[in-house]
Amino acid sequence: MMKFKPNQTRTYDVEGFKRRAACLCFKNETEDEVLLVSSSRHPDQWIVPGGGMEPDEEPCGAAVREVYEEAGVKGKLGRLLGIFEHNQDRKHRTYVYTLVVTEMLEDWEDSVNIGRKRKWFKVDEAIRVLQSHKPVHAEYLHRLKGTCNPTCTPMCGPANGNGLSSHMTDDDAPHYVVCSTHCSDLVSR
Repeated sequence: MMKFKPNQTRTYDVEGFKRRAACLCFKNETEDEVLLVSSSRHPDQWIVPGGGMEPDEEPCGAAVREVYEEAGVKGKLGRLLGIFEHNQDRKHRTYVYTLVVTEMLEDWEDSVNIGRKRKWFKVDEAIRVLQSHKPVHAEYLHRLKGTCNPTCTPMCGPANGNGLSSHMTDDDAPHYVVCSTHCSDLVSR
């Protein structure tokens, strides 16, 4: 199903959830500093860059496109952290990936069009900042702490590149889905 809105097509899955994708953008492989962007609705608040998937777009492609548009960054796409559901007012299903930033544009689409800003935060600080305005975004970072990063030992996950990823819902009851940890190599537009 699709719903049209100016300059955007909203896509929904068969269960009526809006299809979304996002990336936790990190300064390097240690994943200790994350890039947040200012909210378009509340410019004094910070959010994780992400947004709706376009028709026929894969989640990993949507995540890369969204961080390019909202944060003006390119990088190496990493693992799928999980699929997070937000069910209260609007039904969203968001695929959240990691991305190590390799390039930051000085000017990018949302900085020029809406004055969006970006800022690096230590992960714990980012969780505190997100908790009041976007608690579901804070949950992405909480989930990060329970997953493997690329620099951890091989005991963290299967050698074939596939693993379990958390599927979170509003009631905090985890559901697990099998996911691939890689969608593409170096991402560039």
